[in-house]
Amino acid sequence: MVFMGEQFVEKEVERRITEFSQLFSKARDEIAKVVVGQKEMVEYLLIALIANGHVLLEGVPGIGKTLLVRTVSKVIGCSYSRIQFTPDLLPTDIVGVTTYEEGKGFFTVKGPVFANFVLGDEINRSPPKVQSALLEAMQERQVTIGKETFNLPNPFFVMATQNPVENLGTYKLPEAQLDRFIFKILMSYPSIDEEEVILNQNMSLKKFDDFELAPILHEQDLIDVQQVVHKVYIDEKIKKYIVRIVDATRYPKKYHLEKCHRYVDFGSSPRGGISLFIAAKARALTMGRSYVTHKDVKELALPILRHRILLNFEGQAEGISTDVLVKEILDNLPLM
Repeated sequence: MVFMGEQFVEKEVERRITEFSQLFSKARDEIAKVVVGQKEMVEYLLIALIANGHVLLEGVPGIGKTLLVRTVSKVIGCSYSRIQFTPDLLPTDIVGVTTYEEGKGFFTVKGPVFANFVLGDEINRSPPKVQSALLEAMQERQVTIGKETFNLPNPFFVMATQNPVENLGTYKLPEAQLDRFIFKILMSYPSIDEEEVILNQNMSLKKFDDFELAPILHEQDLIDVQQVVHKVYIDEKIKKYIVRIVDATRYPKKYHLEKCHRYVDFGSSPRGGISLFIAAKARALTMGRSYVTHKDVKELALPILRHRILLNFEGQAEGISTDVLVKEILDNLPLM
């Protein structure tokens, strides 16, 4: 193997970043054939994929959450499965089960979690024991069925959805489990213009296969880009900026943040800082840059930190949104 000088390696990284950013640009165009609007949501999903993280998506029923994930999985060229969480769902319904058949003996039937893209629909409808079956798979990237342990496919990406409107028959996701999602994204209604387009190409009139989506990337491309993203440069000032943002969620008084000091009970875990670090690199890569700017950090701080800040009783009683608190931090914390 020929030794590669440092300068050559840097040029090679630049070339790969340019190559992948062009592929993701094509992927956006292909996704837009099916998914109308929701550009910000698509961007977050692509960044999460590159950062090798999972996404929690909150939105009312019928705004295209399932369609979005199915479309992205098709364009990335990966396998897809959907798990509908219900109160009577069992952990074995997710991971699989060991069964017996006469003449065949004991054998394993793998569950729907064995796919590259897994949609956990309305995850808060099932009891904590069932939720944790999926969340454990997310963390460990493996599951145990009977006495055997099986590795999950690589890449492995989970998008869980929850309905913010209905509370009856739902179970709140514990904060420790929420922390495993790199993003919590709030999906909104389409604009009037977008809704007119939706009327003409909705899934009631057309079949999914009618859109003839082409796979722009493949499994190996996604694995490769998840390696390349680690080589995106991030300056020491940006690293310190990330650390200070996370620290401000824990000790707001130190940074003279009035609202945070008044309403925050617990701030972000170290996982919040790690997520901000890798996601900022992923955002830079999707934009064709080999370096991170402080704008990358500011753009991603909200979806990364909104579910990692715990309000005290006063904040909960007054209905304070954690988004307001994250914005206060970003508005008052300069890049030093």
